Amino acid sequence: MKTVKLVFILTIILALILLVVQNTSPLQVRFLWFSAEMPAVLLLLLTAVGGFALGILVVIFMSSGTKSRPYTGGE
Repeated sequence: MKTVKLVFILTIILALILLVVQNTSPLQVRFLWFSAEMPAVLLLLLTAVGGFALGILVVIFMSSGTKSRPYTGGE
């Protein structure tokens, strides 16, 4: 099982290295009034971090509205 995990982690690392190496060319990015030129890999990273943060916020807001009730053992 350790070998499978190690191979999986090394495969992901290799894929990320290939992603970085192949996406170094600059892109023109425009969002509302903001305009910038940045490497494609940086745009991918910012998009992934933004999506992760949005997912965490959704989970926090959805779970804060539901309160767990203690189990009483009956109906």
